[in-house]
Amino acid sequence: MKFYKYQGTGNDFILLDNREGIYHLSTDRIEQLCNRRMGIGADGLMLLEHTDGYDFRMVYYNADGRESTMCGNGGRCIVAFAHMLGIVGNKARFLAVDGPHDARINSDGTISLHMKDVAGISRSEGCVIMDTGSPHYIKWVADVAAVNVFAEGRSIRTSYSDAGINVNFAQVAENRLIVRTYERGVEDETLSCGTGVTAVAIAASGGQTGSFSYFIETPGGQLKVTYTKETADTAHDVVLTGPAVFVYEGSIDER
Repeated sequence: MKFYKYQGTGNDFILLDNREGIYHLSTDRIEQLCNRRMGIGADGLMLLEHTDGYDFRMVYYNADGRESTMCGNGGRCIVAFAHMLGIVGNKARFLAVDGPHDARINSDGTISLHMKDVAGISRSEGCVIMDTGSPHYIKWVADVAAVNVFAEGRSIRTSYSDAGINVNFAQVAENRLIVRTYERGVEDETLSCGTGVTAVAIAASGGQTGSFSYFIETPGGQLKVTYTKETADTAHDVVLTGPAVFVYEGSIDER
């Protein structure tokens, strides 16, 4: 089984070209492949598959082996993968679990990915909840570096339904946002979360309306989010921009 590794601001993925439909991986096998000691090691695994009407279909699995919701960093990485395979040029339109996505490869090598429109933003004391393709809980803190992301994130994540929620700790700095994320399915802090920084950027504008642009620092690097709000609790034309980097390719026994 030939595989490829990509990373987007430190959020790393195993990618498989499954246009021929030859890979049928079990939950246990995907979990093993993503294990950093017993397998290849990754935050998730993606299958690039054929689907009518689009350049390709993205099927995403978390490191626990379960098929999951949208992944923003993964979306950029699979576009870079499709470009490497010769499937797309500098523009792509693909289908993911949350619907269609358009993407553009920029002249500096970064990728701009159109995310889903957001509706139903919920606000309470010190936190914001929304779905940006995956569900996110945003907690504003004074010093994100001082937060025990694993312990506090796990506590918040498990207080929801069995499906859980991703937890972002966010700090407002002078000209940017700083974010650390506990991801469900990985069950740990990751170096970056694309849908998470998107949620934080949207939350940062509060109840204001208009067009917004934010730079977000994560432990794995910098991302940019732009969007427009016509009402306080919705966002559209949401674009996540950042790197998608090829790491290496290899092969492993298919079993």
